[in-house]
Amino acid sequence: MRFEDRTLAGTLGALPWGLILMLISMALIGTAALYSSTYTNPAEAGLPARHAVRFMISLALMFVIALVPIKIWLQAAWPAYFITLAMLVGVEMFGVSGGGAQRWLPLGPINVQPSEFMKLALTLALARYYHNNLPNAGGRFFIHLPPLLLIVVPAALIFKQPDFGTTLALFASGGVLIYLAGLYYRVIAAVFVTGLISVWPIYQFVLEDYQRERVDTFLAQLTGQAVNALDDGYQIEQAKIAIGSGGWQGRGFMEGIQAQLDYIPEQHTDFILTVIAEEFGFLGATGLLVLWGIILVWGLVIARTSASLFGRFAAAGCVATVGFFILFNVAMVLGLVPVVGVPLPLVSYGGTVMFTTMACFGIIMSVHLGRDERLGGQGVI
Repeated sequence: MRFEDRTLAGTLGALPWGLILMLISMALIGTAALYSSTYTNPAEAGLPARHAVRFMISLALMFVIALVPIKIWLQAAWPAYFITLAMLVGVEMFGVSGGGAQRWLPLGPINVQPSEFMKLALTLALARYYHNNLPNAGGRFFIHLPPLLLIVVPAALIFKQPDFGTTLALFASGGVLIYLAGLYYRVIAAVFVTGLISVWPIYQFVLEDYQRERVDTFLAQLTGQAVNALDDGYQIEQAKIAIGSGGWQGRGFMEGIQAQLDYIPEQHTDFILTVIAEEFGFLGATGLLVLWGIILVWGLVIARTSASLFGRFAAAGCVATVGFFILFNVAMVLGLVPVVGVPLPLVSYGGTVMFTTMACFGIIMSVHLGRDERLGGQGVI
């Protein structure tokens, strides 16, 4: 059935409510984990309630995005990308600084973070580009050069803010879409080799001092070298202690020593998984990740069933964006990658990643509702 032929009740009934309930469950788990991690800290006592309120607002936003016909998102892709890109340039010129980074753009009484908007805008722009150009592509190499430019330009602006986590997210989600569009393996190998060659110059001449310190600490821990557990290596060492002390079944809700004594800095944001691992053990943390896996696979199934290339690429790109956050956060907490500052979606405290996550699922659900639509270059055929 065409999107426009449904009543509002019929449209709401056609939504994937199983997926929505799993997203709600994930947010409830995050609220409970935040309550436990902030229980003994009066200064952070209000974080769980604010987390829940932000989720309700983001959930409403997801429904609004989902109810917008997919053809509208196709038409809005390029304007959204270039407007967001202009906002990133505005951050360079008029941006507001905070916490050692210049990431916010003042718009009237509020400050917005355009880098978060770019995650979704880039996905839509790449989806539209491949939707229009992939069917008529004579070759498989040169068609990927414009998408690479679409990724590199905003990524360079965001890296300069500096925001290394979001920069990686753009390359990860954009790279997934380029791969899905059909990239020769020899090209992938060449890009991989080029990336390896670029590691030292980037480390030496591009990274800030504090970023190099994080990389040095990570490499020292990875190679078994001594790290000052009270300085650079403190956070990750405490995280490992928390995860290990949880064992298989955990110490019980609100019984975690590391969590209750607030040993882990920023445990309510980037390291919230340590709270869950300590209190609910390996089984609880694994169950959380399995639930996220089911959610992401559901999103990929929606992408695969779309009748349009735009729908497939848009949904797959949104899944890749959220999947990157999860994969990198877990790897960071386990000490497998340097500490960058990537939260766990819907579980960590933070409004920006929650907004991005729910907006992505709004697009995925819009694709689901319009999965039978066959789109031309400007809309429905």
